[in-house]
Amino acid sequence: MSAAASPAAALASFPAGRRSTDSAFSRSWRGLMTARVVLAAVLPLLLAGLDLLGLASNVNRWLFGLCGAYLAAALSVRIFTRPQPPGRAFDPQWVFSIGVDLVAFSTLQFVQAGGINFLPLFALPVLMAAVLGSGLLALGTAAGVTLLLLGDAWLQSMHLPPGTAEMPGRFLQAGLTGTGYFALAMLVTQLSVRLTREEAAARQGQQAARMQAEVNELVIESLADGVLVVDAHCQVQAVNPAARNQLGLAPLKPPFDLTREPDWAPLVSLARETFAQRHAQRVETALGARHVQVRSRLTALHDPQAESLCVMFVEDLREIEARLRTEKLAAMGRMSAAVAHEIRNPLAAIAQANALLDEDLEDPALRQLSALVRKNTQRLTQVVDEILDISRAGHQRPSMAAVLALDAAVATACADWAAQTSSTSRLHLGLAAPLAQVRFEADHLRRVLVNLLDNAWRYAGHQPDSIRVATRVEGATASLRVWSDGAPLDPQVQLRLFEPFFSSESRSSGLGLFICRELCERHGATLRYERTRAATGSQPREGNDFIVTFAEGALPLADASSFDTMVA
Repeated sequence: MSAAASPAAALASFPAGRRSTDSAFSRSWRGLMTARVVLAAVLPLLLAGLDLLGLASNVNRWLFGLCGAYLAAALSVRIFTRPQPPGRAFDPQWVFSIGVDLVAFSTLQFVQAGGINFLPLFALPVLMAAVLGSGLLALGTAAGVTLLLLGDAWLQSMHLPPGTAEMPGRFLQAGLTGTGYFALAMLVTQLSVRLTREEAAARQGQQAARMQAEVNELVIESLADGVLVVDAHCQVQAVNPAARNQLGLAPLKPPFDLTREPDWAPLVSLARETFAQRHAQRVETALGARHVQVRSRLTALHDPQAESLCVMFVEDLREIEARLRTEKLAAMGRMSAAVAHEIRNPLAAIAQANALLDEDLEDPALRQLSALVRKNTQRLTQVVDEILDISRAGHQRPSMAAVLALDAAVATACADWAAQTSSTSRLHLGLAAPLAQVRFEADHLRRVLVNLLDNAWRYAGHQPDSIRVATRVEGATASLRVWSDGAPLDPQVQLRLFEPFFSSESRSSGLGLFICRELCERHGATLRYERTRAATGSQPREGNDFIVTFAEGALPLADASSFDTMVA
C-alpha cells in the first residue's frame, strides 16, 4: 500500500479552507487524542487499585512516574497541538503521539506491571496511524508492534527452562497478535480513505448546490415577474421582490399564510387546484386593484417522502400589454420600412414626371392640379425619408470622434431654418455655451433641431420671441432647449408624445419627435418635454419646452453670453 492511498492523501486534495475544525480528519484526531488522555489517566488509577488490594507485587514508584509522564505527554498533545495532515517525509508529530504510546506500552508490557497483559493497548497507536496517518505509517506501526511483541516473547522465553512447551506458544501468540494488528491497520486505512473521499465528494456537492442556490436566488430576484413558492398547506416558502411589490408583501417574511388576506383568495384557489390536478394552471384574475396573469407549476419529486411545491409566476397584465404593443410596433416598423423602400422609387418618378408636365402646362387650373400633386408628393417623400431614417437608426452607430461645437452648430442651423421659414422675427437665440463641445453628428443635431423648431413654429404665436432656442452648461453637462409659447398639451398627448405614428393632427406622420428621441439616444443624450415659464417681452409667459441633455463631456462654461442675441 502506497503512501498516496491514505486518508492524508485524500485530505490533501481539499482546498486549504476545507480543512476546518468540522472535517472528519479533525474530529477523528480529537477523538483519538482524547482517548489517549483517558487511557493515560486510567493506567495509574488501575495500578494504584491493584497495589492497594494487594493483587500486584511489582508495582514500583517509577511505574507511577512513567504513567504520570505519559499522562502529561498526552495532555500536552491534546491541548497545545492542532491536527496536521502528515507529509510523505518523516513527520515529527508522530514521535509525540505514536512513539510515546509505543514506548509507554512496551515498558509496561516488558515489566509485566501488576501482572497485567498490556497487549490490547497496542491497538491504540495502530488505529491512530491508520486513521490519521498514511498507509505506510500504519503498516510501519503494525510492524513495530509485532517486533516488540516478538521481543517480549523472546525475553520471557529466556527465563523458562530449555525445551519448555510454553515457549512456542508465546511466539505463536505474538505472531498471531501482530498479524491481527496488520489486518487491523489495512482495514482501518481502507475505511478511512473511503470516508475521506466521500467527505470530499460531499463537500464538493454541497458547494455546488450552494452556488446553484445562490445563482437561482439571484435570477429569481432579478425577474420582472413575481415568483411565489407555496406548499400544500398554502404557506408561502419564498417570494421575490417583484411579487412583494405586486402583492404588497414588504413587511412580511416567509413563511407566512397565503390565506391571511382576502385579496389573495384567487392565488389560494389556484394553488389548491394545482395540487389537486397535479399539472400546470394559468388564470387571469384581479388581486385587489391589480389585474394579473398567474401561471402555476409543481416541482418535480425526487424523494417519495418529500412534498411538491407550487411555484406561481405573477405577471401584471399592463406589462404584458406593453410588451405586445412594443412587439407590434417593431413589426409595424419593419413592415413600414419595407413598404417605404418600395414606394421611394415610384414616388420619385411621379415627382419627376409632374415637374416635366408642369413645364408645358399653361392652363391655370391644370397648373393648380400640378402644384397639388407636387405638394403631396413632397409630403409623401418626407414621410418615406422619416421611416427610412428610423430603420437606419437601429443599424448605425455614432462615431466616437464626432465632437461638435454646440453654439456654432445651433446658430448655423437656426439661421438656415429662419431664412427658409421667414421666421426671423419670431426666433430668439440665447447661446450661453460658447466653449461647449458635445459628441453628436452635425447632420443629426441639425435634424433634431429642425424637427423641434418645426413643431414650435406650428403651434407658437406670432409675437416676437414666441420661439426661443437656448444653450447652457451646468457642470460637465450641456443642454439645448427649444421653447415656444403654444397652448399646453393635453395630458393624453403628453403620455404618447414620443411614440411613433402618433400625432394630434391628421396630416402629420407622427414620426418627428420619435426620430428626435431616437437620434438623441443613439448619441447618449436624452430628450424630454416640460411646461415652463420663460421671461419674454414685458411679462413671463408659459410655453412648451423641449430639452435635449447631452452626454457628459462638455467643456466648462467660460464666458457665457446673454439671452439677447437675435437672429439677423
